[in-house]
Amino acid sequence: MTQLPTVDDVARVANVSRQTVSNVLNSPGIVKPTTRGRVEAAIAELGYRPHASARRLRTRQSSTIGVRLDPVTNGISGSVLDRYLHALTEQAAERGMRIMLFTANDLVDEIDQYRTLRDGADVDAFVVTATRHADPRIDWLTAERVPFVSFGRPWGADMDAANHLWVDVDGFAGHYEATRHLIGRGHTRIGYIGWPAGSGTGDERRRGWAVAMNEAFGLDEAELELLTTRTEEGVPEARRLIETMFAAEHDLEALVCVSDSVALGAMMAVNEAGRRSFPVIGFDNTPVAQAVGLSSVEQRLDQVAAATLELLMGATGRRVLPPGEKRPGDEEGAADMRHRLVTPKLVVRRSSHLAPVEETESADAGIAPAGRHHREEMQ
Repeated sequence: MTQLPTVDDVARVANVSRQTVSNVLNSPGIVKPTTRGRVEAAIAELGYRPHASARRLRTRQSSTIGVRLDPVTNGISGSVLDRYLHALTEQAAERGMRIMLFTANDLVDEIDQYRTLRDGADVDAFVVTATRHADPRIDWLTAERVPFVSFGRPWGADMDAANHLWVDVDGFAGHYEATRHLIGRGHTRIGYIGWPAGSGTGDERRRGWAVAMNEAFGLDEAELELLTTRTEEGVPEARRLIETMFAAEHDLEALVCVSDSVALGAMMAVNEAGRRSFPVIGFDNTPVAQAVGLSSVEQRLDQVAAATLELLMGATGRRVLPPGEKRPGDEEGAADMRHRLVTPKLVVRRSSHLAPVEETESADAGIAPAGRHHREEMQ
């Protein structure tokens, strides 16, 4: 039976002390970058994996991150969270961490769950999903100095605050690219179907469409509003909305939709109206979009999960860093190092009737530190 590598083996290969190896594993920020690099290279070469139970006894940490499992209200949009949690669980395991899922009836109950799990030392940190304006969960976690990262920006709050770590998908960039793609194919009357104003995420996605339309055709906000239709999330709602639109006089040539659920409803209405060459583009690139050939914007959830863990634990760390602790690579006062904005990609399928093949993707991009990204445009 092959003997597993030990801390002593790593120390020998890296030519450092056993304590230095322990520091790299548990407090990487206190180790010089060159030394840390040698130890990490030795760990990779030997395939060393620390014993999770022993480490928990030493560090008094649970090596667990808590995430609320939201109620399934829509099987299409709910798949986004499912894929994110799968990626987060897989990547956390590679760092010796576990994901604990829990349920809550509402935001107040979720905060109660935070308190119970924190007081019982069951988790080291939380991931907050489905952020909203004036989010009480973020206020509580910040006030209690509980480590957390939110998947979604702190809408209505200071997005540059260094004490709030967040990662988000750049909805502006996604729908800006989708709209530019349609414009590049000769369409001028491109409508937008979005959620009611004030959702944060929905407003940002619409703004990407609006900026692209303004740049191309000089439309002001009043003219853009005439091309905008708003609806609650869901396939039936969007389907009825577009059926009504097609029954009346309209001059739209294409649609950009805030989500795949909305886009699927629109696509069904378009097909029933006999307008199969009418382009429809959604957002999220869900399995349903892939199955029915709906063009959509892919959120790159693997990158979102990687950024979540990087913000919580540092680039290569194996423990959650306490709030305010300097992360390797941080510069003094560099709030942007604590925020990540993931650039999505457009996936074009036959629903848009724009691609000569079954499926194409936009140029690859990645994660960027999030400063005042797109905030001065259209103001």
